Amino acid sequence: MMTHSIVAVAAGTSTPSSTRMLADRLAGAAAEALGDADVSVIELRPLAHAIADAQLTGFPAGELAEAVETVNAADGLVLVSPTFTASYSGLFKSFIDVLEPESLRGRPTLLGATGGSPRHSLVLDHALRPLTAYLGMLTAPTGVFAATADWGAPELDARITRAGAELAGLIGGDGPAARPRDEWSDPVPMAELLGG
Repeated sequence: MMTHSIVAVAAGTSTPSSTRMLADRLAGAAAEALGDADVSVIELRPLAHAIADAQLTGFPAGELAEAVETVNAADGLVLVSPTFTASYSGLFKSFIDVLEPESLRGRPTLLGATGGSPRHSLVLDHALRPLTAYLGMLTAPTGVFAATADWGAPELDARITRAGAELAGLIGGDGPAARPRDEWSDPVPMAELLGG
């Protein structure tokens, strides 16, 4: 049985961080649904200076380069950002900008966000999902937003479990959420198209 790798990226700026807590729980739910997975978490807060340097130089170095390699090698990603001004954080977007866009194409991804109020829950569909769609990522249907009042609520647990199972389905390649087939990988010969 193949061991899959799940990498969670947490863009929280405080310690302790509810964003990190949500990233841990989402990655854990996906790993549990897969049955066998290696989980690692990349916290962006300690990498903030390196991320800014990479944007200026065009090259990630040191621990940031290791984080980029870890993301590139992952079978599935969990991306979690705190909500700032009704969108993802600048730190989160800066890290995404450091990654090569083509390296993310087709990557199974689960989205999460945290915020003080449920009013910000649309950040998933109005900011994060368009970003991952632009990058060609294969995003799980269920995203999880956790407001301050959601922690400890059974509804949050249920959403985390459902989202984790969806990511596991995308990574495992079984069920309706399997990766889409590349329509150009096995073209039908023109003679067959004309003859049929």
